[in-house]
Amino acid sequence: MTTHPSTARQGVGPLLRAWREQRRVSQLELALRADSSARHISFVETGRSRPSEEMVLRLAEHLDVPVRERNALLLAAGYAPRYPETSLDDPALGPLREGIERLIGGYEPYPALVVDALYDVVAANRGIMALVDGVSQALLEPPLNAMRLALHPEGLAPRIRNLRAWRGHLLEQLERQIALHRSAPLRALYEEVAAYPVPDEDPAGEPGEQVPYFALPLRIEHGGRTLSFISSISTFNTPMDVTVAELAVETLLPADPATAKYLQESVS
Repeated sequence: MTTHPSTARQGVGPLLRAWREQRRVSQLELALRADSSARHISFVETGRSRPSEEMVLRLAEHLDVPVRERNALLLAAGYAPRYPETSLDDPALGPLREGIERLIGGYEPYPALVVDALYDVVAANRGIMALVDGVSQALLEPPLNAMRLALHPEGLAPRIRNLRAWRGHLLEQLERQIALHRSAPLRALYEEVAAYPVPDEDPAGEPGEQVPYFALPLRIEHGGRTLSFISSISTFNTPMDVTVAELAVETLLPADPATAKYLQESVS
């Protein structure tokens, strides 16, 4: 997700106003949060006043502007970007890569993966690889995309027993990320996966005991039986690098004893 070349020419005022309006925060409320005045916020937004670098960062923090877009605000205000964007292959991120591998490896036999801002998979453990066994090889070619993998008719979609509900959950998740990041590539991904065909009704699973789930489960066929998972997503706290800020760790927690037992016996 790159900054549009017209960002700097547009000026920081209209960009800050757009973020404030998107967050549904008044000038007065933002001023109180940022220890400023509504008059100063108004002057900044209209271009009558040039904010300091510290003020740009303070306003961005109180508007929950993503790290990548904070760099764009700084550029538009005439300052250098504050946050680097380091490739995951860079030696400087070696400890991060090793930590991620240990984290998701330690979660086995349960599935876990790490995705970037566009839901491209940057790491996955053996639990995930077992689930995707048998999907189209084309979907497994780099960059492997978690949204395509889940919703494509040649991916996991035909095996997801509650596809309509799970699809709705994933599309809502994408919509929230689009609203947060205002990303054209994310919007394109949303339009692509939302256009995939959906059956009129979900496939029937095998009869069995009804489990009272505490969150929407992913119910997926694997090895002739239906497994049930609850998804949890984690991000890094107070990241200082764009790449790290956009990473997310997704773990799939067994939602019933039968799923946990099956994974412990089959993924080793």
